[in-house]
Amino acid sequence: MACPICNKATVQAYRPFCSKRCADIDLGRWLGGGYAVPSRDPEDAERAIEEATRAAEELPSRKH
Repeated sequence: MACPICNKATVQAYRPFCSKRCADIDLGRWLGGGYAVPSRDPEDAERAIEEATRAAEELPSRKH
């Protein structure tokens, strides 16, 4: 089995990863929202559009 982060061979202590570093990278992706389960729920799509719109509106104010 290969590490899902770097494709090196896994190490039993960090399985399914090869090292603590790769395990931490994976955890960071989970905590940062890098992984998501797709949804077909219309409410989820509407919420995503609203959040993206809000984030885009905030961008110019951040440049100051």
